[in-house]
Amino acid sequence: MLIQDSRSQGRGLPGAPPVAEDAMQSRAALGSENLRAVTISSVLGAVIEWYDFFLYGVVAGLVLNRLYFPQADAVVSTMLAYSTFALGFVARPVGGVLFGHFGDRLGRKKMLMLTLLLMGGATVMIGLIPTYSSIGIAAPLLLLACRIVQGIGLGGEWGGAVLMTYESAPVAKRGYYASLPQIGMSLGLVLASGVVAILSYALDDAQFLAWGWRSAFIASGVLVILTFYMRKHVAETDDFNKAKKTKHDALPIIDVFRKYPRTVLACMGARVIDGVFFNVFGVFSIHYLTETLHFPRTTALLGVVFGAAVMTFFIPFWGRVSDKVGQPVVYGTGALLAGLSAYPAFMLMHNSAHSALPVWVAIIIPFGVFHAAVFGTMSSLFSEAFEPDVRYSGISFVYQFAGVFAGGLTPVAATY
Repeated sequence: MLIQDSRSQGRGLPGAPPVAEDAMQSRAALGSENLRAVTISSVLGAVIEWYDFFLYGVVAGLVLNRLYFPQADAVVSTMLAYSTFALGFVARPVGGVLFGHFGDRLGRKKMLMLTLLLMGGATVMIGLIPTYSSIGIAAPLLLLACRIVQGIGLGGEWGGAVLMTYESAPVAKRGYYASLPQIGMSLGLVLASGVVAILSYALDDAQFLAWGWRSAFIASGVLVILTFYMRKHVAETDDFNKAKKTKHDALPIIDVFRKYPRTVLACMGARVIDGVFFNVFGVFSIHYLTETLHFPRTTALLGVVFGAAVMTFFIPFWGRVSDKVGQPVVYGTGALLAGLSAYPAFMLMHNSAHSALPVWVAIIIPFGVFHAAVFGTMSSLFSEAFEPDVRYSGISFVYQFAGVFAGGLTPVAATY
């Protein structure tokens, strides 16, 4: 510390040691390069996560129900296909607690490399599983196993990716950098929609069923390899390196509940707000437009895709704003605007006279602009709420556990 102070004092004086000046510049360059690699690898991990989410949701009712389950009853096979989708979400809190524990004890970097292998490996394997007609009951069992492994990996991915960017960034810019992994959601949605659209356009139904859908899952392996390579070469965060020196008698998750009971409840409430709004506009709106208002599915899907594209730009924008005015202010304002906009948005859809433009506006503004303020600042808001020694466990638990209820119950409640 003394050396560091003397160097900083000598930089502007005649005769300051050039070696010290060069050393400081070298460390700054290395820190900037590491932050860049951390940010890119965290965003790519989030893209893989959400790419799989949207891709699996699309093919579950179109392909998996026909290829991996008995065809005696089409309704039952479709329900079974979607049940594997749901079980992946149930496994996420398990992964959040598991990787949160080891992430707080062994390091964020090590856990992120492992979550990526589990998450990405399971996604690729889904594209390689033989069909029910080839191996019988083993086909749905293998599919279920992949979804559970994938869910566990995904449960630890979000918290680790957020913390690597949050803790690697300068304190004055943590809101901005922690928001960047959140754009993985919008990029993953756009990427998955684009891949499905290209395959649907280029292939006939027989080709899509035979191998087209598989290529969409297997192709994600390219992103997995690239992301793994980048994560292997980034540095562990200073926050963790300082926190690991602290001795603990209890498990991190026990400390979270014992020291932060009100914080846990508050963060879970904030996560529910995010999850409810996302599922209303990102999931239920498609059902409402197609089934109730009888819009073409393409029109509904394009509205969500356009909203996600706009969100890609507004998430980092709100992240920068949060560094200036505070995360609670941006989050609270975004949540209020999002809630107030929901009813007018659906009224606009209902009275759109089957015109696509009003429908897209009704989705883009609440989803792409207002929800971006909620989703974009949630990562830094949660990270700031917990001390570094239990931070991975705390944010992973509240995000994944509350997400099960927000994601599972919202479409049902909205339909009712």
